[in-house]
Amino acid sequence: MVALVWRVFLSLSMQTDSATVTEEETAHELQLAYELRFGPQQAYRSQVWKVLVFDFFQPLIGHDSVVLDLGCGWGEFINNVQAKKKYGMDLNPDAKKWVAADVELFEQDCAEEWPLPPDCLNWVFTSNFFEHLRGKDALRRTLFQTYRCLRRGGRLMCMGPNIRALGGAYWDFWDHYLPLTECSIAEALEIVGFRIERSVPRFLPYRMARRRPLPVILLRLYLRMPLAWKILGKQFLVIGIK
Repeated sequence: MVALVWRVFLSLSMQTDSATVTEEETAHELQLAYELRFGPQQAYRSQVWKVLVFDFFQPLIGHDSVVLDLGCGWGEFINNVQAKKKYGMDLNPDAKKWVAADVELFEQDCAEEWPLPPDCLNWVFTSNFFEHLRGKDALRRTLFQTYRCLRRGGRLMCMGPNIRALGGAYWDFWDHYLPLTECSIAEALEIVGFRIERSVPRFLPYRMARRRPLPVILLRLYLRMPLAWKILGKQFLVIGIK
């Protein structure tokens, strides 16, 4: 672990604030940061996402949809969801090692044109991803590609840390760039053309994986108790419909 932290430090210290970060450097940084942040708790994270998908997300998405997981990471969501066709998109080189065989992976910048035709997706899902984009223009272009590829009546479901609920803790991660709330992300969606179908300011707690993991049965109970969301929830959930 010490060696990994040192590699991350060296990777970042070689870049200056004025330098243009290349796609290769971004991918390398993603690879190291993700391994450092989530590697030790991957088994528990997998259990958490199985519960989240089965108990909450799958009933919304259905089983006959074409789904793209934007910023899919190690495939925690897309590997567990059942769909007619599944796509993942991420710049992390390790994503291809983790996503399931039935997931078609696009290893690219999400703000560039997606290799998909218009009106081909039923759902785009993204979790804890938009805050990592380098600026509002990257988010705007990503939302445009999302809108282009969704079918009429298709939905974008986005989840992320709500800076209103977190305050300064939002900046505890090196690669957080965009401070967002349920209101700001909803407004961005509406500008692109989406209609907001659902907006939950406080949904999940900020960090589901801990050093001393809680039994996943408690997560099942939590998902059935929306009143608890208003107390413990730190992440927004916003669904936009095309």
